[in-house]
Order: sequence, then C-alpha cells, then structure tokens
Amino acid sequence: MRKSLKPKAYIYPLPVLIIGTYDESGVPNAMNAAWGTVCDTAQVSICLSATHKTVKNILKNKVFTVSMADVDNVVNADYVGIVSANTVTDKIAKTGWTVTRGEVVNAPIFNELPLCLECKLVSYDTETEMCIGEVVSVSAIDNILTDGKVDLTKFKPICYDCDTHGYYALGERVGNAFSDGLKLK
Repeated sequence: MRKSLKPKAYIYPLPVLIIGTYDESGVPNAMNAAWGTVCDTAQVSICLSATHKTVKNILKNKVFTVSMADVDNVVNADYVGIVSANTVTDKIAKTGWTVTRGEVVNAPIFNELPLCLECKLVSYDTETEMCIGEVVSVSAIDNILTDGKVDLTKFKPICYDCDTHGYYALGERVGNAFSDGLKLK
C-alpha cells in the first residue's frame, strides 16, 4: 500500500555541496548548499538565494568551487550552512579548514574536503536563483582514489535528507550501470 505525502521535491540523494568563494578582501568563504546537481557533462546547477554572501561573491568574481562534504566533515559542513558570512566575516577560521587557491580559478579549495570542482560562472538567474557553473578543473585527494578514479567506498560523501534534516553517508556499491539491466534484455 502507498501513502500520500506532502508535495515536496523528494529527490535522493541530495549531495552536501560546499560552495567556495573569495570576498572583495580576498577572505575565503564557504556555504553549505544541498539544492545542487549535474546539469550537463561539465556543468553543475545549484539553487542559491541571492541574499547569500556567496552569491554576491560569485557574481563579482565569476568563479567558485564546489566541494562535496564527507563523513569526516559533517560538523564543519553543517556549521558553514547555519552561519552566514553576512554576519560572521571569517567562517573558515572556526572550522579549522585550510585553504589553497584554485589551480584554474580564483576561488578557494578547502584542503580537508576530498573532492573539489573549480567552476566558472555560466549564468545566475535572479528569478529562479539558479546558478550554473562550468567545471574547468577537478582535484581529489589521493586516499579517495582507486586506479585514478573516485572510489565511493573510500570517499564516503554525505547527503542531506530534507524531510528529517539528517545527514547520511554514501558508499556501498549495489550494482553496475549499463550492465545489470542487460539481464532483462
């Protein structure tokens, strides 16, 4: 039997994305954004309210980074989501994260977050608050790679449950894309 639920965008998993920018003084900023996804092979789409300092930084600098939070960074990832850079000028200091300037774009890479996408702004729609970024560089720490590829059993990215406000770990492989379905062909 199925039960009707309140209409809501129940799309799982919602990745916990940490958006990195520099402000006008060169201070690194991070915010937690769960409303993001892939929108093309080398593009990401993230819904970001224009009230965020991060959006002001993106519109000014035309670049940003997108890192995925992992199990080891739950507390810090949540912190940068509940504290606004509009009122706390150096959120990063509280997290203890260290920062490296991006290799391709002038935006911060948070060294403790295992995977980082460096992005150039493609567009920001003020009505829908949809930010589209072109991925121009990707870096990952060695210990989440197997044969030069991201290994989710090592990475353990977290996702957000918008219904219960919980964070959950990903990582168990349960099948093989473009292969398992062939059994029914």
